[in-house]
Amino acid sequence: MEKMSDATENEISDQQRYQPSPQPQNGVDFVSDQSKIQPPFSVVIATVLYCAEFVSAAIICSQYNEEDDHFWMGLTITFMLVPSVLTQLALTFIHRDLGRDRPLVLFLHLLLLGPLIRCLEALVIYFQAGRKEEPYVTISRKIKLKKGRGTPVEWEVGHSERKLAAHRNAFKRTAVIQAFLGSTPQLTLQLYATIQDKILPDARAVLIAITLVSITYGALVCSVLAIQIKYDDYKVRLRPAAYLCMVLWRGLEIATRTVALVLFSTALTFWVVPVVLGNLLFFFFLPWAEFWRRRAPLPENIEKNLSKLGTVVVLCLVTFLYSAINMFCWSAVQLNLADRDLIEKQMSWGRLALYYAARFAENVFLVVMWYLFKTDFYEYVCTPLVALQLVVGYSLAVLFMMLFYQYCHPCRWLFRHNVADGLRCVCCRGCCRADAHRRRRRPGARAAPGPHEPAGRMRDGPFRRRQGRGLSGSFRGDPSGLVVAVRPVVAAATGLPELAFCCCGHGRSGKLPG
Repeated sequence: MEKMSDATENEISDQQRYQPSPQPQNGVDFVSDQSKIQPPFSVVIATVLYCAEFVSAAIICSQYNEEDDHFWMGLTITFMLVPSVLTQLALTFIHRDLGRDRPLVLFLHLLLLGPLIRCLEALVIYFQAGRKEEPYVTISRKIKLKKGRGTPVEWEVGHSERKLAAHRNAFKRTAVIQAFLGSTPQLTLQLYATIQDKILPDARAVLIAITLVSITYGALVCSVLAIQIKYDDYKVRLRPAAYLCMVLWRGLEIATRTVALVLFSTALTFWVVPVVLGNLLFFFFLPWAEFWRRRAPLPENIEKNLSKLGTVVVLCLVTFLYSAINMFCWSAVQLNLADRDLIEKQMSWGRLALYYAARFAENVFLVVMWYLFKTDFYEYVCTPLVALQLVVGYSLAVLFMMLFYQYCHPCRWLFRHNVADGLRCVCCRGCCRADAHRRRRRPGARAAPGPHEPAGRMRDGPFRRRQGRGLSGSFRGDPSGLVVAVRPVVAAATGLPELAFCCCGHGRSGKLPG
């Protein structure tokens, strides 16, 4: 939890450009802080989204009050105040202001203006940095990745840089809280109110747009934080193509999921309650079930002054945030309450695939139920086209997710297996199944090679039959011939050898860090 709450100098999105020294020392490149500190863009963006959503929600509440619509007004105020209070508590907890003499800051937090004063502090630190030479606080050591090769790098971290890193890390975590505990229920509520009222006022349209941007930004920050926590020993940098791919992935995923829930709620209003509660309870108790199965003690490094009850309360809040994120999109992390960092460092492709398969099936089920029990409001709407757009939109989100992990992930060189390996594994399994079935039908044929046999024995199957036969002949009565023909194309696209090993046991990817 220290890596999630403490201020660290490790940043991914706001990396400084350092000038390496020409001579490495003991195999480690030393770089000095000779460049200007990068502006705290993440702090400004989070503050602007917080203020914009709060002001737009207040305006729509005043309109609900004028129309005597107290039900929508009460829900809007609830989804406006609850995340704001949680944001103030998170900022106070991360910066440890309770043990410091800062009455003005605490008073502004009580007025729900904590993000504003924190943003002003970060801007003041940024504009005052570099005016006078200051000694460095510590020396940071990381491994710089470039085309699969790791180079140890160390550099000096000054006071201003460390303070800005503290503000960046705090605002990234509050952006996630604001997005998934405030913006997602607010967006769902306003969309539902729009369908029920059959009108979209300008103020509500602005609030819907701001909440959608806030959720997308929160999901983007969540993905960046997952990379930062999992690969804490590496100094990596996300490229613009990676950000673009993540924005498309997260935006489509959240938009289609939210619209599917809203449409289902308009057709079957009371049945949406067990759907939402089932998702929340499942993802809330999943980390605790694994924690109880391991019979591990509670982590003791969350906060020194917390008792066991306080530790349990903090863990419950973290788990609730985790469940709220997973209800709308993939959280990109797996909680491990038995670990001192609360995060599982290994990449679980199985859980990722299972999550998106189950979420896709659930979204299709919600859309089908809406199509069967839709109200008269959709009489003049092409409902089959809407359902098709939702399914295609979520499929595109999964496609952009696969492209990100295959080509745009900054630490893809460290993956033991990647997306191409998984697809190649499926192809190999289909190839071996077809070859085993064909050999069983032949009298006196030996058994098909097992999944862990050497690659040389595999060449007795489709690779040998490919020799001396045309491309069209390889498909005749041989389903595995299609796999053999596609393999060179996959190899050219992924940059791996044609006979590269795959993750099912027939082989492995050769892309490991140098």
